[in-house]
Amino acid sequence: EIDDKITDLARTYFNLDPSIPVVTYDGRAYLNAVNDKYDIIMVDAYQDITIPFQMSSKEFFTLVRDHLAKDGVMVVNMNMHGSSGEDDITSYLTDTIASVFDDVIVADVDGSTNRELFASNGASQSLNERMDNNLVSLPMDPELRTMLEYVRSDMTTVDAGSRILTDDKAPVELIGMKTIDTLI
Repeated sequence: EIDDKITDLARTYFNLDPSIPVVTYDGRAYLNAVNDKYDIIMVDAYQDITIPFQMSSKEFFTLVRDHLAKDGVMVVNMNMHGSSGEDDITSYLTDTIASVFDDVIVADVDGSTNRELFASNGASQSLNERMDNNLVSLPMDPELRTMLEYVRSDMTTVDAGSRILTDDKAPVELIGMKTIDTLI
């Protein structure tokens, strides 16, 4: 987390367990500073046009991929998915991620501009297989299972497209403003 106040709010209002370590650091700088491998890396840095370009590029997602364990998964929460889906910022991010990871699936959240993306590379099972197996095998609340099955039914596999953001070219503010104009 980049802001320790957010971590404090999570502990106070969302019961974030105190035993869960949270590092306050820029995500890309942190990954550059450590050699650790992770089962899950959650990227939630994209809101409106306040998208950090350094966390939107092929180089950043390569760094994330290189810090995932063998069957690790990157989960990305993106906002500003336009109705056309052609040239909105989430399409650029999705294409960029799919150029780095060999297995990418997305779910666009109904009634919102959010897209949830899951990416993995070189895993023993595809993300689709893992999702299906987990839905069957995990004991869970019936309401949660119904919600997960609903979301799972709308997930689609993504192939890499041509809209790739790089450290040398990531005009995220311009693309984001274009998306906002389209949404308005």
